[in-house]
Amino acid sequence: MIDPATLDWGKMDGLIPAIAQDAATGEVRMLGYCNRAALDATIATRAVTFFSRSRGATWIKGETSGNRLELIDARVDCDQDAILLLVRPLGPTCHIGTDSCFGADGPPGTGFIAALGQTIADRAAADPADSYTARLLSGGIKRIAQKVGEEGVETALAAVAGDKAELESEAADLVYHLLVLLEASGSSLDNVVAELRRRHSPRNATVSA
Repeated sequence: MIDPATLDWGKMDGLIPAIAQDAATGEVRMLGYCNRAALDATIATRAVTFFSRSRGATWIKGETSGNRLELIDARVDCDQDAILLLVRPLGPTCHIGTDSCFGADGPPGTGFIAALGQTIADRAAADPADSYTARLLSGGIKRIAQKVGEEGVETALAAVAGDKAELESEAADLVYHLLVLLEASGSSLDNVVAELRRRHSPRNATVSA
């Protein structure tokens, strides 16, 4: 976690821009400003707090709506005058109802996979009659594992056949069912990413000539 005392508070008269980014998906949720008191409160309570330039006061994001931003980590840029807040959003972030203040397109690139994993976790409580994901989860790990195996074979066959469109379609099915299997097993995509990071860290990476 950053040390507020090391930041350059003088460049903008005691304010520092703070970017809130979804720690799971990488989606940028909003841009706000922190003074020292707001940043201290954010770190102490884990509830992201900003300084309102129009009201001249600190405010907790989502204090009224309930759509708070829970702090996971905070990082500072190389000039010590901007903050990146890695957060867990508790609902939409923008006042117009979208997840992000920068549009409704959702997380970019592979960040969508993390968002899909969150949706799958949410569907666990849904009625199996209304949700394919809920039906899969209610069927148990063996059935889900079977689906992963089937989709893996179909993905491999599409690749061997050289059918790019079919490969991409089958790979999408495989990734989805793998996410469901992780959820049913009490694991998550975050844990898989952590394992990949561990394997590819400088200490563990194998360098071949």
